[in-house]
Amino acid sequence: MDSGAAAVCAEKASEIIKIGQVDDVQELHRLRSTTVPERYIRDGDDRPDHAGVGVVVDERAQERIPVIDVGELQRGGEEELEKLRLACEQWGFFQVVNHGVEKETMEEMEKAAREFFMLPLEEKEKYPMEPGGIQGYGHAFVFSDDQKLDWCNMLALGVEPAFIRRPNLWPTTPANFSETLEKYSVEIRELCLRLLEHTAAALGLTPARFNGMFGEAVQAVRMNFYPPCPRPELVLGLSPHSDGSAVTVLQQDAAFAGLQVLRDGGWVSVQPVQGALVVNIGDTLEVLTNGRYKSVEHRAVASGEHDRLSVVTFYAPAYDVELGPLPEFVADGEPCRYRTYNHGEYSRHYVTSRLQGKKTLDFAKI
Repeated sequence: MDSGAAAVCAEKASEIIKIGQVDDVQELHRLRSTTVPERYIRDGDDRPDHAGVGVVVDERAQERIPVIDVGELQRGGEEELEKLRLACEQWGFFQVVNHGVEKETMEEMEKAAREFFMLPLEEKEKYPMEPGGIQGYGHAFVFSDDQKLDWCNMLALGVEPAFIRRPNLWPTTPANFSETLEKYSVEIRELCLRLLEHTAAALGLTPARFNGMFGEAVQAVRMNFYPPCPRPELVLGLSPHSDGSAVTVLQQDAAFAGLQVLRDGGWVSVQPVQGALVVNIGDTLEVLTNGRYKSVEHRAVASGEHDRLSVVTFYAPAYDVELGPLPEFVADGEPCRYRTYNHGEYSRHYVTSRLQGKKTLDFAKI
């Protein structure tokens, strides 16, 4: 699709999709509002303190979230490779240390993102996310005027390949924002390539197997800012969902453990580890491995006292790639759980759907 056609589609989407009144959560916090707008208040079963699926599991379980040493993987450590395999199969989430992304690069990215979110609202609104869109500043995955909203502000940008970029949505304030994001994205991309080599090797595949299939891989970034909420028990920072990527790499600040992973029917908080990055398996790897690796539901909760910033990178195959379970994982009578599909079609399905657990993966299920 050329840029003109894309603009027409975006205009039509804006005409069709009405998202209604969306109060900016940072402005609510700045004005010291003691109430939460109705659109942010979750129904009972969806609230973070709900006693069913919302319950947070025993604090001791948090120790089990695996921490993987990428440096040891690079040195050929077999024990670390086995830890990685178990993390991908049993958790779908892990943290990585010695990952090769420079500490200074991470600090600069966090600083630039935070400076952007601290700008006056009228400055941030120069980079608007269109209704139903996925790039710019605003709320993604909102498609109606009665949909419940997440207690979060977002800045989402396409990074690679060049044709997915929307240069008019890249902030010019702070002045070093684009340069910082470019540098950060290069280092994160290199990490993603290494992680995909190791996740393939952990299954007995050749290390280049996944990367060799992905073509000109797609990389996007989403920065999430969660201000304090006067009634955090009533809201969600980000609705439960799995990611449509192959792998996702998340950098979170240490102020508050707001990220939670669904594990054995309960939500486990991902406690920040100094200098670590959080990695999760996306739907793409679940499909390719026929379910051996798991893309797991996760969500974000709000705090009554602390703000929280995360910088999330999504790394996925090119849009023209055909995906389905690899032959190695449907041998010996193992049933094929997913059909073969075009990744571009799945991506369109994902970004035009509400965040509802793993519902978007139904697209690929047999």
